[in-house]
Amino acid sequence: MTPAVGFGLVIIAAVLFGMLGPLSRFAYDAGMQPTAFVAWRALIGLAGVGVFVAWRVRRAELVLVRPGNLATRARLLLLVAALMGITINVSMFIAFDRITIALALLGFYTYPAMVALANVLLGREPLDVPRSVALVLALVGMIAVVGSQLDPSGGIRLDGIGLGLALGAAVGQTVYVLISRDGYREVPTEQVTVVVLLGTLIGATILAVLGSGGASLIEPVRRPALLPLLLFTGIFAAAIPSMGFLAGIRSIGGTRAGILMLVEPVVGVGLAAWLLGESLVPIQLVGAVAILGAAVILQRSGAQDAVTDRGSAPLVVPGGP
Repeated sequence: MTPAVGFGLVIIAAVLFGMLGPLSRFAYDAGMQPTAFVAWRALIGLAGVGVFVAWRVRRAELVLVRPGNLATRARLLLLVAALMGITINVSMFIAFDRITIALALLGFYTYPAMVALANVLLGREPLDVPRSVALVLALVGMIAVVGSQLDPSGGIRLDGIGLGLALGAAVGQTVYVLISRDGYREVPTEQVTVVVLLGTLIGATILAVLGSGGASLIEPVRRPALLPLLLFTGIFAAAIPSMGFLAGIRSIGGTRAGILMLVEPVVGVGLAAWLLGESLVPIQLVGAVAILGAAVILQRSGAQDAVTDRGSAPLVVPGGP
C-alpha cells in the first residue's frame, strides 16, 4: 500500500467516525442508552466486516490466520487491542453523559500528542520538523474547533470521573495505535477488526445488562424505526472506518495517522451545525483550516519520504550477491 492510499484511508475513516456525534444524538433522542448503542453499533459493524471477510476468503483474496499459529506476544497484543476497543467506546459514551461533550472531546483528542511522544520515546518514529509543525497546527486547530463549543453561560458540566474517562479513552486509543502497526502485522486488517468489534460487542453487552437488566438492548426491537439508523451507523461509522484506520496506521505510522484523525472533530462539528442546528463561529472555521493545513504538510512530507526511500535504494547488479 502506498503512503498516498494510507493517507486517504485515514482521512476517510476520520470523516466517517465524525458522523458518530450526530448519529448517537439521534439514537439517544429515540430512547437508546449509550451502552446499548455501542453494542448495536459493534454488532452490525461486526456483521458487515464478517460478510466482507467471507467474500474475500471465498475469492481467495484473503487468508485468515489461526490464533494458534501466532506467537504468544502477538496473541496477547491482539487481546489488548480488543480490550482497548471496549475501553475507548464505553469510556467516551459515559463521559458524554457526565460532562459537556466538547470537554470530553478535548480530553480524548490529546491522544495524537501521546502517540507522537510515545513513538519518539520508543525510537519508532522521529518527531521531525514536518511532523512537529503538523502536530502543533492540528492540536491548535482542534482546540479552536471543539473548545469554542464550550459555553460558560450554558453551564459546563464537569466532574473528575467524566474527565478521567475521556482521558482514559485517549490513553486507550494511544495504546491501540501503538500496538496496531507491528504488534500483530501477520494478522490481516479485516481479521483484527473482527476481533476488536467482537470485544466491544461483548463488553458493551455486559455493561448494558448490568446497567439496565438488558432492557435497553431490545429497544430497537420495540422501535423498528431505529434499525435504519443503527444499520447506517454500524456499517459507515464502525465497519468501514475501523478497517480504514487500522490499514492507515500500518501504512503511514501512528503519529501521522493520529494527527490526520483530528479531521474527525471538524466533521462532527460541521454535521452538528447542519443536522442539529448548532451554530458555527468564525474561530471554528479557522481551526478547520489549520487541521487541513496539517494534513497537507503530512501528505507532502510523506510523499517526500517515499521519494527519498526510492532514491536511496541500493543498486542491484544482475548476477551479484
